Amino acid sequence: MHDVTAGWGPAWLRWHLRAWLGDLVLATALFVLVLKLDERPVTGWAIVLAALAAVAAPVRRWYPQGALVAVTALAACAILTGLPASGLVITLGVLTYSAALYSPRRRPWFYATLVWGTLIVAGSLAHFAQWWSPQQFGLFAWLFGGAGAGDSTRMRRAYIAEVTKRARQAEMTREEEARRRVMDERLRIARELHDVVAHHIAVISVHVGAADHVLRNDPDRVWPVLGHIRLAADTVLEEIKSVISVLRDPYEMASTEPAPGMDRVDDLLDGLRATGFRVRHQLRGTARPLPAVVDLAAYRILQEALTNAHRYGDGTAELAIEFTADAVTVEVTNQISAPGPHHPGSGFGLLGMRERAAAAHGTLTAAPVEGGRFRVYAVLPADEHTISLSAPVESRRAAVAEQPGM
Repeated sequence: MHDVTAGWGPAWLRWHLRAWLGDLVLATALFVLVLKLDERPVTGWAIVLAALAAVAAPVRRWYPQGALVAVTALAACAILTGLPASGLVITLGVLTYSAALYSPRRRPWFYATLVWGTLIVAGSLAHFAQWWSPQQFGLFAWLFGGAGAGDSTRMRRAYIAEVTKRARQAEMTREEEARRRVMDERLRIARELHDVVAHHIAVISVHVGAADHVLRNDPDRVWPVLGHIRLAADTVLEEIKSVISVLRDPYEMASTEPAPGMDRVDDLLDGLRATGFRVRHQLRGTARPLPAVVDLAAYRILQEALTNAHRYGDGTAELAIEFTADAVTVEVTNQISAPGPHHPGSGFGLLGMRERAAAAHGTLTAAPVEGGRFRVYAVLPADEHTISLSAPVESRRAAVAEQPGM
C-alpha cells in the first residue's frame, strides 16, 4: 500500500491532491453508473446503493479488502432482491483491481474468484435460467482482468522501487569504494614517502658522523659538512609537510622494498614490450638524479599512465620525458580503442596519479585530445639545489670519505 503518512513536503501535497481528485472523479462516475446503467426508475434503494458504491472509491486505498467484501455483499443482495446491479458489477471490477494493487498480501486471483463465485451463486439462486448466458464470460473477463491489471501494476511499482533502491545502494557502494581506494592510495604514498624521509635522515646521519670526524682532526673543514646537513634538513622538512597531509594506518607493516625511480624506466618499458605493447620513448634534456619525492611520483605516474594505455588503448603509446633546470615533465599519449563492456574504467587510476602529483607539489592533466587520443601530462618541480640530496646513501658516504682530511 502507499505510505500516505510519508513527509509533509510539496511532493506529499501533490500526490495526495492527485489522489483526492482521482477518487472524486471515480466516485462520481460510480454513483452515476449505479443509477443509470440499468435504465430503471430511480428509487431510494438505488440511491443508497449508488452512494455506497461512491463511498467505496476513496475507502479502497486504505481498506481494499473491506471495501471489496462490502460491495460484493451489496451486489449479491441486489441480485437476489432484483435491485439494479450492473453498476455494482462495474464497481466490483474497480475494487478487484484496487484489492490486487493495495492489499498487504499478493492474492489477486483469490479476490477475483471470491467475487465471481459470490455473484454466480447469487445469480443462480435468483435467475438461474437467465443468468447462465454468454454474457457471463464478460463478467468473468471484467473481474479477472481487473485483478490481473492490479497485480501487474503492483509488480511494476515493486520493480521500480527495487531498482531505485539498488541504484541508491550502488551509488553508496561506489562512494564507499572510492573513499577506500583513495585511502589505500594515500597509505601507499605515505609508505613510500616514509622511505624517502628515512633516506634523508640517513644522509644527515652520515654528514653528522663526518662532521664529528672533521671537527676532531681538521676544524676548519667542518663548515662545508654543516652546510650539507642544513640543506638535507631543509629538504626533509619539506617532504615531511607532504607526509603530514596523508593519513596512515599505525598498524600497517612498513614495506622493505626500495622505492622505485626514473632509473627503472627502461626495465618498465622492457616488461611492457615483452607483452607485445609498443612504446615509442623520447628523452629531451639530460637525465639527472631527481629529488626522491619527485623521482618516486614521476615513476608511479608514468607506470600508471602506461598501464592504462596498455589496457584501454590500441597496443601502442608515446612516452616523452623532458628534464629542464627546474622540473621534469612526463607525457604519455595513446590511441583510445573502441569502448567495450569487458574493460570499464573506474577513474581510480587517474585519481591516484593526481594524488601523487599533488604530493610532489606538481600538476597533472589527463584528458582526451584531438584525433581520438588520450594524453597524460605531468609537470613535477625538481630544483637544482635538491638534486644532490637524492643520491643513494652509499654514494653520499663515499663523497664524504673523499673530502680532504677524512
